[in-house]
Amino acid sequence: MKQNNPLCRPLHWLMAAVMLAGAGCSLVTPSEFYQLQAPPGEAVVSKHQETAVLLGPVKLADYLQREQILQRQADGSLSASRNGRWAGHLEDEIGQLLLRQMAMRLGSSHVALYPDRIGVEPGAQIVLSISRLDSGEGEPAILEAQWRLLDGAGKVRDSKVLTLKAEHEDKLASQVRAQSELLVQLSEQLADAVRQLHSGQHKAVKRQSASNQKSSKADIRKGSSMPVAEPAQEFEVYRF
Repeated sequence: MKQNNPLCRPLHWLMAAVMLAGAGCSLVTPSEFYQLQAPPGEAVVSKHQETAVLLGPVKLADYLQREQILQRQADGSLSASRNGRWAGHLEDEIGQLLLRQMAMRLGSSHVALYPDRIGVEPGAQIVLSISRLDSGEGEPAILEAQWRLLDGAGKVRDSKVLTLKAEHEDKLASQVRAQSELLVQLSEQLADAVRQLHSGQHKAVKRQSASNQKSSKADIRKGSSMPVAEPAQEFEVYRF
């Protein structure tokens, strides 16, 4: 009778394990990577405004600080996408998208992203907190955020809490486009707030300049006024 060689058994087991592992690897779905993309727009005007804008800090909710794209379910819960991944750090992606959109809408390249503020003396700063940015199959894309606009002295000049919503076609690529559209809408609001701040500052400067000119003219008139000489009295001469 032929007997099996016990030394060959471990080799058979090893080969079987390798084959099973290879079969398992072949069933794994490859990852798909996504980026936030704004629709193509006009080129940024390469000029500097009188007032520079500093965008940031930009803070994201904890659940958004991960590589996997989370999907919102009908009951409000979140589940990780099987193969959907962000191509980069989501906080950086959001900051760069908002930066480009604001520069385009303000017509100026004098916009910096916090903390990169080398050579920038901001006359306006936007502090942004995003508490929600997600979507899911059958669930719309929703953005919930709060922003504050500060002037050069650090005083809050404007603030807003907002909720934006956009529909999509359920596919993950369509969901990411919808989220990008919401961020573009946010950039429009931020750019409008900065323009209003700039306009108010310019008007205040003009009013102050006009007031100073009036004061200077009044001082000149007051300082140059001379006493009015009274006409000399004529004495009547009597002849005898």
